[in-house]
Amino acid sequence: MDYLKPADVVKNMIQAGKVKCTLSVKDLLIRGFLSGALLAFATSLAIGVGLQSVPPLGALVFPVGFVIIVLLGLELVTGSFAVLPVAAWHERIPAQAVVLNLAWVFLGNLLGSLFYAGLLWISLTMGGQLEAGTLGEKIIAIAQTKTTGYSAYGAAGMLTVFTKAILCNWMVCLGVVMAMTSTSTIGKIAAAWLPIFIFFAQGYEHAVVNMFVIPAGMLLGAKVSMTDWWLWNQIPVTIGNFVGGLLFTGMALYATYRPERSSAKVAPASIPAPIVEEVTA
Repeated sequence: MDYLKPADVVKNMIQAGKVKCTLSVKDLLIRGFLSGALLAFATSLAIGVGLQSVPPLGALVFPVGFVIIVLLGLELVTGSFAVLPVAAWHERIPAQAVVLNLAWVFLGNLLGSLFYAGLLWISLTMGGQLEAGTLGEKIIAIAQTKTTGYSAYGAAGMLTVFTKAILCNWMVCLGVVMAMTSTSTIGKIAAAWLPIFIFFAQGYEHAVVNMFVIPAGMLLGAKVSMTDWWLWNQIPVTIGNFVGGLLFTGMALYATYRPERSSAKVAPASIPAPIVEEVTA
């Protein structure tokens, strides 16, 4: 049997968060960059599949990117929103280590997403010489829906995008946790696939997916400004993802399955925060 019980999974969540806080800036940026690019690959794949068949098939294939990230132990900031705070609370890890970790991974995810967006623009438009075709038109439409589509409704639009972000990362972080319920590769893939399919199929808002699809749409001609992107999507979605992952997956599972905690507080030196000097050529 390769199944792990929930109480053991929570212990693994804490250990995973503890390990994440020891990673260097170099590792966080590289792993974050790869995660952003891989999720962007999966997003363009899902959009393309959805255009060529019935839309639910796009949601069915989208989790491939997430599964690769999980199996390779890469860094996705939205997944860390559940794991790191739980580890910090249980192990008494300094808050600075958590904030720096999330910031560097966010940057890595953003760089990887933008990099793939640029490559996709080249591949779809022959370096700007041709129209982007059906896939490009769909990406443009998605980018506008995710930004000006919300701004058109004012406060109601902001509430909606924030709520969709909470619902999204509730599932994404559950995907991270579900992957910990198995010790086999097939088990991890199957378990992680389920919550990711749920979020994508229902059109919820994921910060890292949007780091790709909105700027890609802008490159392809979407009528979206930098303000539209960040004010009406990236910032509220990131905050909503944090709330959803932290409260409804991380802390909820910890509250009911939390292991015994030692009375000793972890010294900052034993769980070092990432520092710039650790970056090497």
